[in-house]
Parts: sequence; structure tokens; C-alpha cells
Amino acid sequence: MPALVLLGAQWGDEGKGKATDLLGGSVDYVVRYQGGNNAGHTVVVGDQKYALHLLPSGILSPGCTPVIGNGVVVDPSVLLSELSGLNERGVDTSKLLLSGNAHIITPYNVTVDKVTERFLGKRKIGTTGRGIGPTYADKINRVGIRVQDLYDESILTQKVEAALDVKNQVLTKLYNRRAIAVDQVVEELLGYADQLAPFVADTVLVINKALENDQVVLFEGGQGTLLDIDHGTYPFVTSSNPTAGGACTGAGVGPTKISRVIGILKAYTTRVGAGPFPTELFDADGEALRRIGGERGVTTGRDRRCGWFDAVIARYATRVNGLTDFFLTKLDVLTGWEEIPVCVAYEIDGKRVEELPYSQSDFHHAKPIYETLPGWSEDITKAKSFTDLPKNARDYVKALEEMSGAPISAIGVGPGRDETIQINSFL
Repeated sequence: MPALVLLGAQWGDEGKGKATDLLGGSVDYVVRYQGGNNAGHTVVVGDQKYALHLLPSGILSPGCTPVIGNGVVVDPSVLLSELSGLNERGVDTSKLLLSGNAHIITPYNVTVDKVTERFLGKRKIGTTGRGIGPTYADKINRVGIRVQDLYDESILTQKVEAALDVKNQVLTKLYNRRAIAVDQVVEELLGYADQLAPFVADTVLVINKALENDQVVLFEGGQGTLLDIDHGTYPFVTSSNPTAGGACTGAGVGPTKISRVIGILKAYTTRVGAGPFPTELFDADGEALRRIGGERGVTTGRDRRCGWFDAVIARYATRVNGLTDFFLTKLDVLTGWEEIPVCVAYEIDGKRVEELPYSQSDFHHAKPIYETLPGWSEDITKAKSFTDLPKNARDYVKALEEMSGAPISAIGVGPGRDETIQINSFL
């Protein structure tokens, strides 16, 4: 049962799309298991760049079946727009499967997300405003709309009415907004039904049958470990579980079927949105990382906050996900620095701490303790094997591997599909 989970080992934006795409030719199914169009993957194929937000990266690999699992929240307009854009560029999207149990992001979920974030002011979380959090809240409160509800107008109307009974009270009386009409929402959602129908399937059955037939299934997480609702830097997190355990619930497979868990690590650290970030840089080095690395959110368009590599976070990701391998991305961005600091521990209240503190207050006050490694100036983008890298680049990779607690099995040395060094096979 060759089932692999691929996920972000930092705060997201680590380059998961490139890693998924690397495996695409050997994978039969790629499954998104959580999140929504608040995630984004950039995949470069030849001279073509594809920005994917809701679709699994495997949609760019011929012969691979992309699946949107039950744990994903789906904005139908975004999904159909993304499919249309790929079709116009000659990408075959006909094999996509969409779980009938995935929850729908409704227009009122988007409205609630935006007005709530504005209302929070200085206390805002930094959401994308795309309705993801309110949709997951509806799911937990059992007033959510699922894809399958689009095919029963009576049930859909009842569910929208139930959801808006409370939401309209909040919108009108607390936020001074206009009430949302039930009929208008129902009409809009029903308008997506025929367009989505060819893709809707019992994806849990499909995925498990594939594993029983020894097909290779890759479970692709959005965001990253430190944005996990349970294991991330709460409350500055997403509304789902990007960690490895989320693959089981978000796709409907048992944990005994997972064979490998691959964590994607950027050779430095970035994050989008608010929240503590011990190694964040506010100087010329931070600006250089942002500029050279092209650090702008695929989905949000916001500049990413940049900092040096944090080994404490990497060790934490290894632990909570049970990582078997790392894929190190964007090593080429560090070319040109004479010395490269790496955070090996934190100082909290005058004490050295080598593991991620569970206390939000402690993490907020954590100061990075750095070890400095020698840099390199040679162009590494043409390297095809680990031995092709300059000695200092090899030493940097080995140091990160030792600090992080799992082997680095692949290295990204450029944005292109072929600009990757494979050290150990993931399959």
C-alpha cells in the first residue's frame, strides 16, 4: 500500500507544489485532504508557471488522478474558474474527482470572514478573507453545506435557512450589515450543480480501492505544520489539520495505510500573516531573501515575512508528523551569503530551550540562538547530484538534516521541474 503524505514542515509556502509535481509521474492519485483556496502551490513546467489554489498539484501530471477529499472546503466559483483557466492552457482536467462530502464555502461564509476580521482590528488573525474559517465552523456546528446537498434543492434550502437564521442576526445587529436572502444563496449554489456533477464521487471508496490495488496515492497538505489548528502557533493558525493525521480524516483512510510522510522544508523560513516568528529578519538580509526567493503569497499576494532556518521548528514537525523524509527547497536562494545563521535553540527568560515551547507566551518571547555556517558563492541551479554542490552547500544540508531529525531525500536548487536533486527515492 504505497501511500505517502506530503506536507509543509514550517508555516506553509515551502514549495509543496514542486515536490508533488516531482512525484507526479510515479503517482496514480494526488489527494488534497484539508484547507481550501487559502492555500497555493506554484509549479513551473518548462517555461510555464502554474499557480494552483484549490486543485491538487497532480492535475498537471498526465496519467495522475487529482482528488479533492472530504476534508477540503470548496468555493465552487474558484474551483470552476481554476479548471477553466487550466483548460484554456491545454491541461486536461477531466480526471478530477470531488468528494460529495466536502463542504461548500457559501457567499455568507465569505461575508462573515471579512467583516469579522475587520471587526477584530489590532487583534485580527490575518485570514485570507475567503470564508475558510467560517465554513469549518459551520461544519463543526453541523449547519454546513456539502457538495452532495447541491443535488437536493429541498435539503439545500433547509440547510441555508438554518445557517442564516443566526448569521443574519449577527450581520445586521452586530456588524450593521444587510441581511442575506436565502433564495439568493440557494439559487447561486444550485447554479454550480450541473458544472460540478461530472467530478463528484465517493472519493473515500475510490482512494481505498486504489490502495488495495497497490496503486500509489499521494496525500497533499496545504499550509504547514505550524498553521495546524491543534499543533500550530494558535490562534495564528488555519482552520484545519495540515499535519499528517489530517490526511486520515480528510481523505478517509486508516493510519495503517500510510507508508511514508514527507515534510517540505524551505532552506530558510517564511510565514504569511500575523503571529510569532522567532527568526524573522527586519534588515537587508530579510529583504534579500524576500527578493531573491520571490516571497509573495501565491494565493494572498502578500509579501512573506522572511527569516533564517529554524531547526527547533523542523524538529517539532518531525515529531508531530512522524516524518520519514524531508524535501529541502530553495537552497539556491542562499547562494551569495558569506555566512548563514541557523537557529538551533531559543532563549526564553534567560534559559536555553531546544524544543518548541507549548506555551504561547513563551514562544512569543523566544529569542533565537544561532550557529553560523559558511556560505557559498557558486551557482548551484545546474547541479544534478549531491556531489555537484559546493562543499559548503553540502555541509549546510547535512547540518540541517542532523538538526531536524529526518533524512533530506531531495533538494530543490531552482524553481524548474528539473532543478531538483534526488538523494533517496520517496517510493
